[in-house]
Parts: sequence; structure tokens; C-alpha cells
Amino acid sequence: MSPLRWTCKSTRELARLLTAQGHPVSHMTVAQLLHDLHYSLQGNAKTKEGKQHPDRDAQFRYIQRQGKSFLVRGWPVISVDTKKKELVGNYGNSGQEWQPAGQPVEVDVHDFPDPDTPKAVPRGVYDEQHNEGWVTVGCSHDTSSFAVESIRRWWREMGHPLYRRAEGVLVCADSGGSNGYRLRLWKVELQRWANESGLDVTVCHYPPGTSKWNKIEHRLFSQITMNWRGRPLESYQVVVNLIGATTTETGLQVRADFDKGFYPTKVKVTESELAMVDLHPHNFHGEWNYSINHKTTSV
Repeated sequence: MSPLRWTCKSTRELARLLTAQGHPVSHMTVAQLLHDLHYSLQGNAKTKEGKQHPDRDAQFRYIQRQGKSFLVRGWPVISVDTKKKELVGNYGNSGQEWQPAGQPVEVDVHDFPDPDTPKAVPRGVYDEQHNEGWVTVGCSHDTSSFAVESIRRWWREMGHPLYRRAEGVLVCADSGGSNGYRLRLWKVELQRWANESGLDVTVCHYPPGTSKWNKIEHRLFSQITMNWRGRPLESYQVVVNLIGATTTETGLQVRADFDKGFYPTKVKVTESELAMVDLHPHNFHGEWNYSINHKTTSV
């Protein structure tokens, strides 16, 4: 018998089909037989990562070495990324929270995708050394300009007070998205921030297909998701407050703010603008690993 013939059938459906074929049996007996054969109800397991880059492990080791060199000097190492967009309004949120029996929070029945529905765009910065997170909640598009603005706000509100003597910062980011290594605007915006902060910026990208290893995912974003489970995100202020209230037993502290700015998409960066970036690719995979030195004048 082909396994595919049975995997989508409930025990009651299996019992009905067996009975129709001349093998009378109850659904409880079918369940017991399945258990005896070491079957159980299981969901999908996300373990197959597809094609892997041959230098994947070497890149991870390179990021680790870069991180150690920055931490030894007392300079910040941050992990950055964008959490998935969330609907803002009286919409259902996955998960459960404690409520009086029979009094669940009532939310709208439908949450169909609608371009007019407000969406929150949480962009995060995670400080590995101090176990602190910063999240900028946007209401526009997730662009490179928004990504760097989040880093700018983190540095102003949290980073600079902790790293007053730092001369550089290491940014660990995914290889795609608004901080992708191919994006010109990402590098141009980083140059602008480097000039403002007086910091030299080193960027190391995780290899393609390995975003789940980005530390911000499991040290910050997963904790935020657990903190607001089962709660409708009724307004941007609610989103900011719930993110800011996120803590863990290991001492995670999170701060958040709301960015009302508009970030247009499809911004073109000319060759002359890109040439103004003081870009220094590293010897090992210079497309993934590079430094942008600050200048005394703006780009």
C-alpha cells in the first residue's frame, strides 16, 4: 500500500473505508493499530534548507571571528532584521493568553489582506553583548532607508551611551531583504549614518538561505511573538508598548518607538552616488563582508 493513500485520512475515515471493503473496524481500533505501528499525528518539520553555498560554514566562522575582534575592543556587535508585518486593528493574533473562563477577547471575523489596512513594520536591532533590543515600528515600507534609520535610532537612544569610546560597529545581517548585500541604497544609507555617527561600519551578511541563524530571530523576535500572543494589535501604540514590555529570564531588555516617516520604494541610486561610498570589501567574500569608513563630510 502506498503511504500517500492514507496519510490525509482521519481514523474515522479510515474505519469507514475499511468497513466498506469488508473489514469492519471501529475508529478506536484503527487508532490503536496506528499507535502499535509507531504512527503519530505530526506536522511538517522545516529541516531541509535546499541548496547550500559551499562557503556557508566558512562564512559563519568568519562572522564569529569578526564578532570576537569587535567585542575584545569593546565595540558593538549588532544583529539586524525586520520582523514580519502585522495587521493593526482588532484582528485575531495567534496564540493564547489567560482570560476569565468563557470571556475570550473578541476580534473581527475576517482579516483578509487589504492594501488599505494599516500594517506595522517592526525593524529590530539586537545588541549581543548587553542582551538588549531596539525595535522601530514603521507604518510605511521596509526599505534600506528604513533599515538604517532603525540603526540610527538604536545608536542615539541605546548604543552611544553604552559605547562612547567605540570607533566602529559590526552589523550582522541577512543576505536579502531591505539590508541585502546587493542593494546600493543599503550601502549609501550606511555611509550617511557612518558620517553622522563618526563610526566605521563593518557589515557581515549571513549566507543565502540561513536567515534563521540570525541571532535577532531567536533572541529578540521570538520573545516578542510570545509576549503578544493572543492579543489583538489594535493600534501602533499597542504594538510599541507590547514590544517594549518584552523581557526574559535571561535579562533581555527591549525598547521600541514609532516611526511615522514615509519610505518610498524603488529609489534609484546612481553610479556617482555609489562611488561616494567609501567601501572596502574584505578579502574573504567581499560581496558579503565589507567595511564603510566614515567621512568628515556628508555623502
